[in-house]
Amino acid sequence: MLRTEGIVLNEIRFKETSKILNIYTKKFGRINVMARGAYRPKSKLIAHTQPFSYNEYQLYKGRNFYYINEGAVIESFYSIREKMERVIYGFYILELVNKSTPEEEKNEVLFLLLEKGLRVLSQLDDGFLKFIIAFELKYMSFLGYRPFIQKCVSCGNKDFSNIKFSIHGGGIICNDCFAVDAKAKPMNRLMYESMVKLLYVSLDDLSSIDISKDILIKVQEIVEDYILFNIDRGEFNSLNLLKSINY
Repeated sequence: MLRTEGIVLNEIRFKETSKILNIYTKKFGRINVMARGAYRPKSKLIAHTQPFSYNEYQLYKGRNFYYINEGAVIESFYSIREKMERVIYGFYILELVNKSTPEEEKNEVLFLLLEKGLRVLSQLDDGFLKFIIAFELKYMSFLGYRPFIQKCVSCGNKDFSNIKFSIHGGGIICNDCFAVDAKAKPMNRLMYESMVKLLYVSLDDLSSIDISKDILIKVQEIVEDYILFNIDRGEFNSLNLLKSINY
């Protein structure tokens, strides 16, 4: 028997009454878990097999899946479901983690960021775009892809009077290096300063930062392309719905 804390990323119905879950765990990273009988009306597994729920599990490992022996809810994050924006941003966070992490590779820092992100989101009433960019930048940093923004990623120049963001290069390039990446994204000083602030600010302190929606949208477009490039994905299904609300 194995014990670990975990957060449910998604669920797939299996046969009539069971679920296959993707759970991001504190001890084992992302794992596939079979929840037998979870769709039965009186199942004891209902509460701790819901997306967003943060639980303590007792598991045993089979040939193809982990199996839930028992579980206990630590935090349901039910308030995320009480507001449409929270739900959509929440499902994007879960999809991001699900699509960008390898199976059974422990990363406790990512787990703690996921738990913190859902906790902050569950109380959020506005500033959702600012929140998600801050989360994305921190998430990519902990995944090993922190954007290089202290100086030009190509030559080391610290003159930021005219810069772009190189998706392929992984950071800022200066005017002298524009030829290095013809597809680099335009970035003005406000966009750059906003990215720096959102990278380093605590998720609890986002209200202390004031950034216009226009700048946030432009920064989010760069961050989205950066994420998709580094995790080798074409798009996020939940992000398409998210854009229909904010853009």
